[in-house]
Amino acid sequence: MIPVKLIAFPGAPNLPIFAAEENDYFKEAGIGLQMETTPNSAYQIQNLVHGTFDIAGTAFDNVVAYQEGQGVAELDREPDLFAFMGATQIELAFVVAPDIATFDDLKGQTIALDALTTGFAFVLYEMLEKAGLSSDDYTMVPVGATPQRWESVKTGEHIGTITIEPFTSIAKANGFKVLQSSSDILSAYQGGSFAASRAWAAANPDALKGFIRGYLKGLDWTLDPANRDAGATLLQKRMPQIQPRAINAVMASLLSPLSGLTPGASIIDEGVTTVLRLRSQFGSGASPLTEPDRYIDLQYLQNVSI
Repeated sequence: MIPVKLIAFPGAPNLPIFAAEENDYFKEAGIGLQMETTPNSAYQIQNLVHGTFDIAGTAFDNVVAYQEGQGVAELDREPDLFAFMGATQIELAFVVAPDIATFDDLKGQTIALDALTTGFAFVLYEMLEKAGLSSDDYTMVPVGATPQRWESVKTGEHIGTITIEPFTSIAKANGFKVLQSSSDILSAYQGGSFAASRAWAAANPDALKGFIRGYLKGLDWTLDPANRDAGATLLQKRMPQIQPRAINAVMASLLSPLSGLTPGASIIDEGVTTVLRLRSQFGSGASPLTEPDRYIDLQYLQNVSI
């Protein structure tokens, strides 16, 4: 077995990984997978670049941000990250407290984010800007990954946050509102991806292709309608915070290619363009970002068959 260390954000999009573990698809591909969830994007990228982890399940924008020198975390070396496989188009929901009725109700309030300059934050900035709010109308507070952000909204510490599944459906089941979703303002968004160091990938092609093979089999299993009930059961087993009343909504969103997992783990060109546009607009760079190939290399994915 080739050991592979994966660090991913907690969320329903990890179901193909859970399925691959449950069905021994990684083992069949010769991979001994060790998976850890990250508390925030800074910890994830710092440890990926340092080599503590081999692969990250991360927002595609994080790859762009750190390759452009716009990441929030300090790194101990120059990054050479690239996205080698897609994961989700992912629907981002702006979840707010039950008493928030309109965007104007957000004035003077605090909103929880992972960090203030991530791609998901930029989606929220786009929502707020389109709604006519300026940055003076609210305060953004870095809190961490979705579980921490949702908890801060649930307890009333902050008025709202951006969520992914299952936390969106959990919030709605608890009486919280979705003020707007990314799909309301964006036709495509490359949300989730899998990333690694180019140097690690070149030195460990069998490990990378074995991981891809196991993931693709787990993805096919997850997307097979015959496995929907088993998938829901497995997701609840691995994420017990998902209440029974929320699981159907979680699965519906996860299994839709418009809001969840991407068939074939492909990367969506239009979604990549959206990510680059938002970072060009809201990021700290001086020039527009227009070259996707700087951040993507699909040769390993294209050389894997299952």
